[in-house]
Amino acid sequence: KNKTVYNILKSCMVFFFNLSDMKFPSRATKPPSPSDFLDKLMGRTSGYDARIRPNFKGPPVNVTCNIFINSFGSITETTMDYRLNVFLRQQWNDPRLAYKEYPDDSLDLDPSMLDSIWKPDLFFANEKGANFHEVTTDNKLLRIFQNGNVLYSIRLTLTLSCPMDLKNFPMDSQTCTMQLESFGYTMNDLIFEWLDVGAVQVADDLMLPQFVLKEEKGLGYCTKHYNTGKFTCIEVKFYLERQMGYYLIQMYIPSLLTVILSWVSFWINMDAAPARVGLGITTVLTMTTQSSGSRASLPKVSYVKAIDIWMAVCLLFVFAALLEYAAVNFVSRQHKEFFRLRKKLKEQQRQRIVSASPLGSCHLLLSDAKVKGYNIPGNNAPQGNAAQQRFVDRAKRIDTISRAVFPMSFLMFNVLYWLTYKVLRHEDLLATL
Repeated sequence: KNKTVYNILKSCMVFFFNLSDMKFPSRATKPPSPSDFLDKLMGRTSGYDARIRPNFKGPPVNVTCNIFINSFGSITETTMDYRLNVFLRQQWNDPRLAYKEYPDDSLDLDPSMLDSIWKPDLFFANEKGANFHEVTTDNKLLRIFQNGNVLYSIRLTLTLSCPMDLKNFPMDSQTCTMQLESFGYTMNDLIFEWLDVGAVQVADDLMLPQFVLKEEKGLGYCTKHYNTGKFTCIEVKFYLERQMGYYLIQMYIPSLLTVILSWVSFWINMDAAPARVGLGITTVLTMTTQSSGSRASLPKVSYVKAIDIWMAVCLLFVFAALLEYAAVNFVSRQHKEFFRLRKKLKEQQRQRIVSASPLGSCHLLLSDAKVKGYNIPGNNAPQGNAAQQRFVDRAKRIDTISRAVFPMSFLMFNVLYWLTYKVLRHEDLLATL
């Protein structure tokens, strides 16, 4: 019996040893269901509190930011702002969201889960208006990694202020800034910083109608000091160079042709007063209209812009051309005034002769007239024609001189104008950037 019992026990032990070597599926190694895992991860069973930042009462949370620009445009000078569409991406580490139970390296979660976790309170300091995108669903991305890193991406359309210096308009270059700042957390709790590589990315097909967006971007910090504390702030500067093709076609060339048109009056006969006056008034009114149109799309700034100088000088040239004909007409009519005064003197002379004695007074008056240079009637026709021709020649000489002086003066102005604004001031502006 003892031997039998011994064999039975030995067989049972061998069986149990073999059974222990066999591998069976275990419930402990099976990954939890997604719902149970998220419930545990987001605090329903683990005590996660979205109202408390990571590392509470510890070192500040470092949030790394980067943006991708989909569109950039609507740069408005009157309101001094610009509009752009971006993907804003933020990444930080929340140790409370680290996991090992799930096999995936990262989890892409529904945007509705954003309300269940802590997020940085980022806002745009120079923002005038903004809106989210919800078609066809909320344009948001939430991704959690095994080590507790959180990636939060959102699509935004922003209208940001951009103070502009328009002294060189329309040959100016502008610098527009985007500032990302923390609203409620001081630098003891939260710090923003740019991504080391690719902090600001631009779509390949991005084109602006009036500006060229330069490739270099100015990344920096703009820490703000308020009476409530010191708040983290990062900024990016966009360098924009205006293309003046539109303004050449719509403003510069028409005004240039108007000035040249005003010079046509120098070749028109000075006796054609309606033609020359009509041409002068038309060019002056045209330049006035063009000058008003150039200021319609610009703010009411207190300084003088480059386009203002151009329009003012063009208006001055066409107005001077109108005044030139007034001078020509005045000089050409001086012989009539000369004859009128001489006729008046003769009449006064005749009255003096009649009122005096018949002989002595007559000889006295005739001798006085000869001394003073007055001619006796009957000998006036040749000298009158010569005087008239002399004044007409003077008027024609003014037209002849104007034909050369006006174009040369305008050419000199153009050389100085374009040299100043396209070369000298442009180089100074590039040096400051």
